[in-house]
Amino acid sequence: MNQKTLSIVSYITIIGWLLAYFSSKEERKNPMLLTHLQQGLGLSIISFVVGIAVSAIASVVPALGLLSLVNILFFILMIVGIINAAIEKNTVLPIIGGLFEGKFSFISQK
Repeated sequence: MNQKTLSIVSYITIIGWLLAYFSSKEERKNPMLLTHLQQGLGLSIISFVVGIAVSAIASVVPALGLLSLVNILFFILMIVGIINAAIEKNTVLPIIGGLFEGKFSFISQK
């Protein structure tokens, strides 16, 4: 797979991220792919943690079940990341993207 395809796949669930990560060490030297791997992993982690927290809060206070609509935000961020990868734009995600810049050093290991 080429770098553009791997960048897009890195946003599609954790399985897609693993596929993009283990694809090839040669491909992972590309700064665009590294950025999208970091952003995709960060988005997956944040959405998982927030999903668990919202579920816990909603089980205690059922009136706050509308908090589950926050998952729509993560879906929109995933779409934005896929679009950025498709047009080969090397930018971070809005709102939460800055949290993952330069993190996950294991991704860029040669």
